[in-house]
Amino acid sequence: MNPINLTIFNEFVHERKNEAVQKVYPNGMHEAIAAHMRLQPGISVRCATLDMPEHGLNEDVLAATDVLIWWGHMAHDTVADAVVEKVHARVLDGMGLIVLHSGHMSKIFRKLMGTSCSLCWREAGERERLWIVNPSHPVSQGLGPFIELPHAEMYGEFFDIPDPDELLFISWFEGGDVFRSGATWHRGKGKVLYFRPGHETYPIFYNPDILQVLVNAVRWAPFSGSPNVTTITACPQITEPLEPLRPAT
Repeated sequence: MNPINLTIFNEFVHERKNEAVQKVYPNGMHEAIAAHMRLQPGISVRCATLDMPEHGLNEDVLAATDVLIWWGHMAHDTVADAVVEKVHARVLDGMGLIVLHSGHMSKIFRKLMGTSCSLCWREAGERERLWIVNPSHPVSQGLGPFIELPHAEMYGEFFDIPDPDELLFISWFEGGDVFRSGATWHRGKGKVLYFRPGHETYPIFYNPDILQVLVNAVRWAPFSGSPNVTTITACPQITEPLEPLRPAT
């Protein structure tokens, strides 16, 4: 079987500006994820960052990408609209998209959701327990009844997203808040997963359970239908005459 071609996009801004983040992720959050992904059979990995030409997401890269992981936070507005349009088109054509943590406010996620994607938050290093509410889903495999993180940034409801096709995880935080932390949608031929954990000042992308979720998601997200099925992105008028149906004999 052909390998899954994974591209990991990270702004790579916090790690260069904030000493606390540098200590946790000296090579960037993308490299922390990539290091684990490179150990997985059947996954080929490349990384892209904001400062690369076209953010490392030119047409050739996107055309060769089966799954795109997206982490963004402080530089959402500097992501080029032209790149967002290309990513959007590739999702509709079957590229999987995994949006992490503060990527909920990225241009691409909001475009795909069609809502504000806003939420409430609190940065207090609280304990988080992610309850698995869909244990039969491919993304949930190999996990216990919950994932526990000793310190996390709280995200709380109301989370302004469309009703998910599938709800996978619900978080409880020490301060009492709850949050829909793992949800999926289909857009065109593409699968989209939002997965909440991943604040830049905590070592969440070294957590074995979090990495297991990401590996599962990368294996789940590629388009699995017939390559002969096309996506109609315009509204063509069909002018060919139809032959009348004939009664069965």
